[in-house]
Amino acid sequence: MQNGLLVVDGQSRLALMNPAFCDLFGVGEDALGSPLLESVRDPAIERIVGQALRQRKPGHGHLVIGRREFEMTSVPMGTDNGEINGAVVLFHDITELKRADEIRRDFVANVSHELRTPLSILRGYIETMMDDPKMPRAECARILEVMNQHSKRLGLLANDLLTLAQLESGKSTLETSEIDLLRFFNDLVRDWNKKFAAKNLKTVTNVADDCPSIRADEARLREVFDNLLDNAVKYSNKNGEIRLGAEHRGGVIALSVSDDGIGISAEDLPRIFERFYRADKARSRELGGTGLGLSIVKHIVQLHDGTVEAESVPEKGATIRVFLPAVTES
Repeated sequence: MQNGLLVVDGQSRLALMNPAFCDLFGVGEDALGSPLLESVRDPAIERIVGQALRQRKPGHGHLVIGRREFEMTSVPMGTDNGEINGAVVLFHDITELKRADEIRRDFVANVSHELRTPLSILRGYIETMMDDPKMPRAECARILEVMNQHSKRLGLLANDLLTLAQLESGKSTLETSEIDLLRFFNDLVRDWNKKFAAKNLKTVTNVADDCPSIRADEARLREVFDNLLDNAVKYSNKNGEIRLGAEHRGGVIALSVSDDGIGISAEDLPRIFERFYRADKARSRELGGTGLGLSIVKHIVQLHDGTVEAESVPEKGATIRVFLPAVTES
């Protein structure tokens, strides 16, 4: 059993322990026969087991050990004449369940928050225009422009949520083909030239000579790099540089997007691939991000049996690397 299992006798002495219980509490087999509290040294466990022995009914409780959380159940054992002669205690690790529930609650709260702001603004301006049907044309045009921006934000959020839901459903399929990386990067730079020019950003493409083609779903891979370039442009300073790279590392191809912008703090770096996590919350919303782009990147890369990582020095830029399997020779 992966769960910890303990049996105590009627005097709360250890009668039977499985390896999972021994590992959890650091107890050896030589502890058999010793009092429960002496070996485990946790009053909560003694209380729940004692409840089962004294009250002749199951006892329940929660236990936190380090970073793990357990649901503890103690069930009395008895003879045919009703005498209680011990208890069986099960320690069920619910750490992942609690984490999943926390992620779900955070996700619902974040979606609600992201929807509330643009909807409130739209509703406020609609009411303003209804209250003043003779509003000056210039003011009306300004309000409609703001409403248009927020409706686009809602559309982007809806699209990203749908994309993420599809990727997480496990039902996504890939239409793979062999992709020449130099051609792929050149196409990207061409399509992003207008946005690069808006901030006077220089681009550098470096595909190593020994870097082979990769086999991937080009539309999905394009989605990955569109998200990475979008972030690179947003957080780059004017007159900066964005670098696209590809190199062969053993059995994988490392693809990267680097910038010399504001970077990411060491505290934020481990969490940037979480849904709705923003390293710079105020600036991200100001720049129009949904907070889902890097989470989508992670799921698409995992769908290709790859991995993704980030490194950064604050105020000196950031690099996101995507590792994908190299095409093996048949």
